[in-house]
Amino acid sequence: MSLLSSRFSVRLLFLTVLLSGAVTLGVELSASRLLGSAFGTGNLVWASVIGLIMLYLAAGYFLGGRLADRSPAPLRLYRLVAWAALLSALVPYVARVVVPVVGRLSLPLVLAVPLVVIVLFAVPVALLGCVPPYVIRLVLVNAGQAGRYAGQVYAWSTVGSVLGALAPVLYMLPVLGVTATFGVLGGLLLVMAVMGVWVHGGRRALGRVVWMPGLLMLIWSVSVLGGL
Repeated sequence: MSLLSSRFSVRLLFLTVLLSGAVTLGVELSASRLLGSAFGTGNLVWASVIGLIMLYLAAGYFLGGRLADRSPAPLRLYRLVAWAALLSALVPYVARVVVPVVGRLSLPLVLAVPLVVIVLFAVPVALLGCVPPYVIRLVLVNAGQAGRYAGQVYAWSTVGSVLGALAPVLYMLPVLGVTATFGVLGGLLLVMAVMGVWVHGGRRALGRVVWMPGLLMLIWSVSVLGGL
């Protein structure tokens, strides 16, 4: 039986899936540019980024399915999405601390790059991976339609991935730069998460996530002023 009360709620979930797919691919493609200044953009960097991010997604799929069965509530999903969005947007700022620290350890490249990728991307990407199985659980009407809804969810996720592959490479990274690209990707998904929390939890629940956009704006403002 479906856990949603309106078509709007279902459409909002599918749009969330699309944006989470876009953010996942956008983060993956932007990661090599983020790490390139310190470690280069060779095959080792690409292999570490792609391989480990796929591993984090797999962990997220598993965790998301377990969480969805244990607590199938849209409000909980949107809280997860909000944290995934916030942590994704903060990756470049965390990297400014993590990359120099790892560099001072004088580790070989084959250890240094995976270590940085683990610290920067394990949690946000795993949380993004929780979204598709959680949404499938929420929109599922009956077992006989499981294939239909699973197909729709992963179709939306794939469309989002295409957008997340094209937009950063063709426009965002060349024009906006790495930090702003992460900020825009995470910020868009965060707006969607806040909207979902408001729809399903009302003003009272909104207080638990509404501080996140404010924090992003504060960090961005400090970063810009610091650059001046």
